[in-house]
Amino acid sequence: MTFGAPSHRIESQLLAAARILEVDAEFIHLPSVIICSFGDNDTMTSETHFIKSGGGLSLGSLHKVHIIYRGVVHDEVSARKATEQLDDLLSAKPLYPWWFRCILSFWLSVLICPLAFGGSFIDMGIAGCGAFVLCFLQLRVAAKSAMYANVFEITTAMLVSFTARGLSSIRSQIFCYTAVSSSAIIGILPGYLILSSSLELASKNIVCGSVKMVYALIYTLFLGFGLQIGSDLYLLFDPTARHHLTTLAADISTRPVYGTFTFTNNTNVMQNDIIDGCYRPKHFGWYLQPFPFWTQFLIVPLFSILSSLANLQPWRSRQLPVMVVISCASYASNKVANHYIFNRSDIVSAIGAFTVGLLGNVYSRKMGGTAFTSMVTGVLFLVPSGLSQAGGITADGSGVDIGSAMIAVTIGITVGLFMSQALVYMFGTRKNAAVFSF
Repeated sequence: MTFGAPSHRIESQLLAAARILEVDAEFIHLPSVIICSFGDNDTMTSETHFIKSGGGLSLGSLHKVHIIYRGVVHDEVSARKATEQLDDLLSAKPLYPWWFRCILSFWLSVLICPLAFGGSFIDMGIAGCGAFVLCFLQLRVAAKSAMYANVFEITTAMLVSFTARGLSSIRSQIFCYTAVSSSAIIGILPGYLILSSSLELASKNIVCGSVKMVYALIYTLFLGFGLQIGSDLYLLFDPTARHHLTTLAADISTRPVYGTFTFTNNTNVMQNDIIDGCYRPKHFGWYLQPFPFWTQFLIVPLFSILSSLANLQPWRSRQLPVMVVISCASYASNKVANHYIFNRSDIVSAIGAFTVGLLGNVYSRKMGGTAFTSMVTGVLFLVPSGLSQAGGITADGSGVDIGSAMIAVTIGITVGLFMSQALVYMFGTRKNAAVFSF
């Protein structure tokens, strides 16, 4: 729980460990709490412990925990030695300092801007700076101030949206509001939280799943509200920009025509210049145009590496190349599926998740790796990709629209992951340990 283990697998893992250690125990998992009940058949009594724990995703530490757990359930390590190893792991310092994580956040937003939201070369720098400030506030300010932590999401979304709207209102129209605002806040989207809650509900764990799902939706509403307030706040100070936005929306919309219909080849030029929600006329320079297709072969592996490092995966590890390969495969399958299936982000995400689950579980089954940690980067890659296919993250829609788009994407991911796991574990011998996967 401290290092972000899949919550729908925790009870089965604890029961498997208790069975191997021949301990009479029962476990109930609630959000951030585990209730452990140990029975004594001789005295007919039981002892109950409440263990509270919370934390973020730490792939390196989570992999080490699984290695220790697997050693115990296979009688390779004694319980006493495993406890000492866990204590050392819990007391260890963070893998990367806060400033390095801020730099990682900067480059992640820089890379996802043209990849998922159609940003230009200039949009990348603005989105990266916004993500750097956001990560600094999250790690250095919100972590130390409980009062500011309550309004962190709203204030950061307002700041990003206000800045993006101001830059996009410049007369030269070189900045894209959608690309900048969506890319800058990608680091605080509750993609993993909604995915975890969806997996809980699919596993029939109704209490944990429903609580997390409602929290994630409210969190998304906060983000949508902050984006809307930031955009409207700038338009309040700049009435010219509001008038220009209204005129632009009227120009690109389809107007009703009454009377006799005459069919002519009359295409709105401005509408043809809008690519992925951004104004990109052909006379703009290369630095204001969307990136060509071949750049994806460079950006996707680099983004996968940085995303793994941002989730605290050690640089020198055997798992890192596997994560990158699986993540690239997820993006490729997602891209191919989106080419043939239009406006269905849930089905496209399910196909991408099925690819990730198949590769991750085969890697765990045949090569002895850890399925969950090797699949996390690929699964989290599907969230911004799916959102971009669902229309992106903009202040034009409400937080409910963003939340419904995220739920559609994560439901597709959940179905794909469970189907791939059922396919892989349908063959082969039964495992003594519980499955450590999505």
